[in-house]
Amino acid sequence: MTLTILEGSTFCICDDLGDIGTEETSGFFHEDVRHLSRLRLTINGEPPLLLAAKKVEYFSAAFYLRNPVLDGLAQDSLLIARERFVGEAMQDRIRVWNETLEPVVFELALELAADFADMFTVKDRDFALGNPERARPLPPPAEAFWDADHNQVLFSDPDPSWNEHTQVIVSRPAEANGAGLVYRIELEPRAEWKLVVDVVPTRGGDPVRPPEIEGRFGHELAHVRESLAAWELRVPQLRATWDALQHAFGQSVADLAALRLRSNGDQGKLPAAGMPWFMTVFGRDTIVASLQTLLFGPELARAALCQLAELQADAVDAAIDAEPGKIVHEVRTGKTASVWFERYYGTVDATPLYLILLSEVWRWTDDLLLVRELHEPALKALRWIDEHGDRDGDGFVEYERRTPRGLANQSWKDSGDSQRFADGRFAQAPIAPCEVQGYVYDAKRRTAELAREVWRDRELAGRLEAEADELRRRFDEAFWVEGRGGHYALALDADKRPVDALTSNIGHLLWSGIVPPERVDAVVDALMGEALWSGWGVRTMSSEDAAYNPLSYHNGSVWPHDNSLIAAGLARQGRWREAQRIARRMLEASAFFGHQLPEVFAGLRRSDTPFPVPYPTAARPQAWAAGTPVLLLQLLLGLVPDPRLHTLTTVAPPELPAWAGSVRLTGVRAFDAQWEIRLEEGTVNVEELE
Repeated sequence: MTLTILEGSTFCICDDLGDIGTEETSGFFHEDVRHLSRLRLTINGEPPLLLAAKKVEYFSAAFYLRNPVLDGLAQDSLLIARERFVGEAMQDRIRVWNETLEPVVFELALELAADFADMFTVKDRDFALGNPERARPLPPPAEAFWDADHNQVLFSDPDPSWNEHTQVIVSRPAEANGAGLVYRIELEPRAEWKLVVDVVPTRGGDPVRPPEIEGRFGHELAHVRESLAAWELRVPQLRATWDALQHAFGQSVADLAALRLRSNGDQGKLPAAGMPWFMTVFGRDTIVASLQTLLFGPELARAALCQLAELQADAVDAAIDAEPGKIVHEVRTGKTASVWFERYYGTVDATPLYLILLSEVWRWTDDLLLVRELHEPALKALRWIDEHGDRDGDGFVEYERRTPRGLANQSWKDSGDSQRFADGRFAQAPIAPCEVQGYVYDAKRRTAELAREVWRDRELAGRLEAEADELRRRFDEAFWVEGRGGHYALALDADKRPVDALTSNIGHLLWSGIVPPERVDAVVDALMGEALWSGWGVRTMSSEDAAYNPLSYHNGSVWPHDNSLIAAGLARQGRWREAQRIARRMLEASAFFGHQLPEVFAGLRRSDTPFPVPYPTAARPQAWAAGTPVLLLQLLLGLVPDPRLHTLTTVAPPELPAWAGSVRLTGVRAFDAQWEIRLEEGTVNVEELE
């Protein structure tokens, strides 16, 4: 079993004994570099035996072990506890008890290594996520230096240009053996032996003086626990009789706490994309997760908006797919940035989604100051849509990578084989994804509202509304596909031909509002028909298309976040039964994953499988999967903020289905007030708390 604990971009992947190095992808990582590739505890040269191991909180874990049968040491003579905490560094607290009535003598050793591998080189060793046969070789372990004066092992990256260091500081003097430490221990009956191991990464400076470490760890542990406690107090409290909802919501609270990243400066925390390899800013993922979780309050979204504004591109740079006004796709640091990109802008949808998030935060808060502060980034985003997003001036936003190292596909379905015609042929770039046109439509209508209500720019508001109306008309003409009941194409290809596969993307069009009323029934029927609806959720591609595969990443699987946006679109169109069906099945599916929805699962029919089938590479937790239950609860309750009246209302139908049970959601924050929402006997009521 593998355990991962983390705090921000610092994390540890280990086995259930607490050891690092039993798998090539395990390690202690800080800012995209592996600072410890081996940490193995042995008793008389042998690994202990497992009693139990579990994460305690997202940043801590505990491992309870016993000794094996060894010469001079009977089985179960020793009880061994390893308690691990991750903050900006990592700390292990090792305790050993002699549980016998006789004295015992044994040797406890720690084997250590640090290779300073970049994260992508490590990730590529994982068969599920990379290609180990083609992966670059891992660097050799760095030389270890034992500093007896300070009880520490020092590792330094052999490449001096990176100036990376790892200190392993122990609380007791040890006998050094290469990169290992040995303790020869005599324990009286019922006696206890303790050791504290601090693992401290540094970059661009000298190693930290060991006396400074103890105080830092105590402060860090208190700080992280206080941060978690403040988060848990700030989010709404849920009491639901439907167990699947109660547990999935609680898991989302925990997962989103774990996925929070410290932003630059004092802007607060924003959601990273997913654990463990994507604990960084991802424009699209960060924005969508923030949109899904406004029920928790505006803090994540505000931090995301401000951080992404700082990272907004300000020049054309083909080497990183950047153009002025474009919102970043991914941020990396250090060595990982050298093999990928420090900042990469290969995303076609993050920029309009940024404007949608800005609008939605305003709708929940009426925060005029924030919208005014982000006036210029918003205008830059609009200019990117019109000047660079629309590459050929046809009125549609399309993508084509300009750096050979970048992503070939730059919509949310960014795998290399996702853009397919119904007969299986690959679409050629430039590609204009259908859902992106919907995002642009929604972004322009929403930004027109901000222009009129906040910036007092009526000319801009009128222009944006006219452009949105024209986009809606031209989109329907260009993307509509007759046949199979009628549906919108996945995209337009380089020759402006509709890529006629039937996909889940059409549900995002309902969410954006770009679908004209006379087309809504056909789109809903396509989404909920047997070809797209698996019974657990809407598939990414219909089973009638040639490229369909229920185990394909984007061509037949089921993505929870995708379904949450589809459900939001159905609710927006007043199609409550269909929206509720997605909410019910998605939350029921979560129960089979320990109530922690994965990034993606297989698109096999529910009638053929007694449970949803996992997808082997799915990240868990993953931000927009963790945000799914939160948005589904908001949709189930029909919660809609009204910035003009400064009130939270419900538009839910008068009678909700019996399976929803009763709900009490307390402490929802909107317009500097707190609200309580109750679902009782099928009816939703919203009240402002005193």
